[in-house]
Amino acid sequence: MPKIAIKGQEMPASPIRKLVPYAETAKKAGKIVYHLNIGQPDIQTPDVALQAIKNLDHKVLEYSHSAGFESYRNKLAISYQKQGIPVDAADIIVTTGGSEALIFGLMSACNPGDEVIIPEPFYANYNGFAVMAGLKVVPVTSSIEVGFALPPVAEIEAKITSKTKAIIICNPGNPTGYLYAQSELEQLKAIVQKHDLFLFADEVYREFCYDGAQPFSVMNLKGIEQNVIMIDSVSKRYSMCGARIGAIISKNHELMAAVLKFGQARLSPPTVDQIAAEAALETPQSYFDEVVSEYVARRNIMVDGLNSIPGVFCPKPSGAFYCVAKFPVDNAEKFCQWLLEDFAYEGQTVMMAPANGFYATPGAGLQEARIAYVLDQAHLKAAVECLRHALEQYPGTTR
Repeated sequence: MPKIAIKGQEMPASPIRKLVPYAETAKKAGKIVYHLNIGQPDIQTPDVALQAIKNLDHKVLEYSHSAGFESYRNKLAISYQKQGIPVDAADIIVTTGGSEALIFGLMSACNPGDEVIIPEPFYANYNGFAVMAGLKVVPVTSSIEVGFALPPVAEIEAKITSKTKAIIICNPGNPTGYLYAQSELEQLKAIVQKHDLFLFADEVYREFCYDGAQPFSVMNLKGIEQNVIMIDSVSKRYSMCGARIGAIISKNHELMAAVLKFGQARLSPPTVDQIAAEAALETPQSYFDEVVSEYVARRNIMVDGLNSIPGVFCPKPSGAFYCVAKFPVDNAEKFCQWLLEDFAYEGQTVMMAPANGFYATPGAGLQEARIAYVLDQAHLKAAVECLRHALEQYPGTTR
């Protein structure tokens, strides 16, 4: 029998979904499972997007331009401009989700064998995207003790070699919820300028910033316009994860011409999804105000609740809808599996994503788990109580 390709062997499984079989077994056993493992919001998709699909009167669902419908790119550019992000439609290519945007960007900017530096913990699929592009991920570890702030510049520069081609960040961050300040982004700008690197910024959670914090886009960094590549998506912004529409944005026209060739090879992003995404741009600000208010309440329930449990530490994030908590356990992955296999509190249990899968450094994050506070407030309160009782019973509790 022929062997599968090396890339197929090296492609990592998702740490977010790896415990799904245990959750399914728990449900079959009659347990209620609170899914805190995956960033699938329960927030309603804006009605304007849903109505655009319901009212669709196309006789033919045709291909779009490989860069996406011009009308959508024009409106998207205007939307960015209203947020103070100086881009034109020519700087935008619509992609099949933010994932494809990053994959196409990496394949256009980097050669196989190149290295990309990423502060860890980071969105686990970056590992998979790097494998697809034939790249080596070089992590720089951020610490839970300081809330996952940007590692010191000296530590980042120490990782740069002749093979380093790019730095990747997510801002606000998945899995930590950390929001990089403008001063931190200026530090990255200095490194990028000094070593002539690309800077990829995944900004899909830009609308979700809390406690008066304001996001600062890498597109506003002066002097590195040709180095910056922004990744975006409708998935979280409009609670439209199933509408696989993203975008890659850059002022580097040579890079974007290369991205377009990858876009032509896959023909076009999905037509119906683009129609919904274009309509979603008409979502009123009141929608985002309500969503942000709800996420702040959920964050406070989850993070304050976790920190009220003896031995648990969870920094309070300023953005996105994730947090990473450190538990007083021997091994968080074992703990997460035990929660599904062997534990129930009043017929309920919790599913989390072990954080070791969000690190590239072996042995890092072994006591940590990522939590997505995407459930309603009552369910989050119940989940916290489940965890409180679980840590009293788990045989590997270390406090």
